[in-house]
Amino acid sequence: MERRTLGRLGHQSSVLIYGAAALSDVDQATADSSIQQALDAGINHFDVAAGYGDAELRLGPWMERIRSRIFLATKTEDRDRASAWVSINASLERLQTDRVDLLQLHAVGDLETLDRAVGTGGALEAAVQAQEQGMVGAIGITGHGTAAAATHLEALRRFPFATVLTPLNPVLWRDAAFRESYDALVEEIQRQEAGLMTIKTVSRRNWPEATDPTHTTWYEPYHDADRIRAAVSWVLGHEEVTGIPTAGDVRLLGDIVAAEQNRMDVAEAEAALLDDPEYSSPFANMPF
Repeated sequence: MERRTLGRLGHQSSVLIYGAAALSDVDQATADSSIQQALDAGINHFDVAAGYGDAELRLGPWMERIRSRIFLATKTEDRDRASAWVSINASLERLQTDRVDLLQLHAVGDLETLDRAVGTGGALEAAVQAQEQGMVGAIGITGHGTAAAATHLEALRRFPFATVLTPLNPVLWRDAAFRESYDALVEEIQRQEAGLMTIKTVSRRNWPEATDPTHTTWYEPYHDADRIRAAVSWVLGHEEVTGIPTAGDVRLLGDIVAAEQNRMDVAEAEAALLDDPEYSSPFANMPF
C-alpha cells in the first residue's frame, strides 16, 4: 500500500487509515477480523475516537501486539479543559496504552465550536497538558460540514495543529465556495507543514427519509466496488492528501482496500461519480 508523509510529524502513513468508527457496535470477534484484514492490507495508521461507541475497547486488546507497528490516533469531542482531560485519560485506559501518537479535537466544524475548544479553559489546554506529560505525541483537529475547511484554516491561525482532518470528495469539490475554502486551507497546511487527511470519501448522500439504513455509517455510502474505486481514486489523486480513513462499516473495508490497489484515472473517476444523479453532499441534513 502506498504511504505518504504525515506532514512535519514525518510518519510514513498508509494512504488508507483504519477508520475505527466501524468498530463502534460490533463484537470482539468481528473487530478482530477487521483489524487483521487492515494489517494484512498494509494499513499502519489507526484512527479512533472516544465517541465511537465501543471502538476503543475493541482496539485495546491488540495494543500489546501491534502498538509499536502502528500510528495510533484518537479524538475528544469535549470542549472544556476538565472534560477533555477526563476523556483523554479514559481513552488511554480503553486503548490499553500509555500514549497515543495523535490526539484530535473532534467535530470542530464551525467558528463557535472552535472558540469553545481553543479558547481559555477549552479542550485544547487539556490536549497540550497531555502532550507535555507524554501522553500525546501531537495535536490535530477534525470537523464535518461545509464550513469545516474555513474553520480549520482559522484554527491553524490560532494554534499550530500538526494535522487536519477535513471533508473532500467530488460533489463537495463542485461547490465553488467549498473549493475556495479548501484551497486556502491546503495552502496554509503546506506553509505550516501540517498533515492533511480527508473524510467522506465514499459517501453518496444522506439516508433518504423513511429508509432503513443498510450500513452503520450516518450517511449512505457507496457500496458497489466500481463506485468505491472511483471515489478512492479521485481523492487519492490529490497529492496534498496524506490519507483517508476507511468508512465506518467493516463490510466496506475490502472494497476500499481493493480500490486503493487498483486506482483509475482521476478524470474518469470523477465522471463515474458525477454520473450518479443521487450523488449529493452528506452535510445537507446532518444527524448531529
